[in-house]
Amino acid sequence: MGKEAVFTMKLEPDLRAEFMAEAEAAHRPASQIVRELMREFVQRQREAREYNDFLRRKVEVARTSVRAGLGQSNDDVELEFAAQRAKAATEA
Repeated sequence: MGKEAVFTMKLEPDLRAEFMAEAEAAHRPASQIVRELMREFVQRQREAREYNDFLRRKVEVARTSVRAGLGQSNDDVELEFAAQRAKAATEA
């Protein structure tokens, strides 16, 4: 991928100096490190957005199920699993 865009930013002199020193210590160009950080940020944001969309869809499916009368109350679920735990305890 060709590098055709220029990105200019303002930052504190101390932060720049520390970043440049670390880049030099790592024997890597500062611009390469910044590109990697930007790619990682874009990827994390994309993954977070996709996960939030997944959760939204999952919650909507559950709400639709409950509205259709297909859900169980928390009390019913608790009773069912308490019975399963009791049965497993007696079989052990």
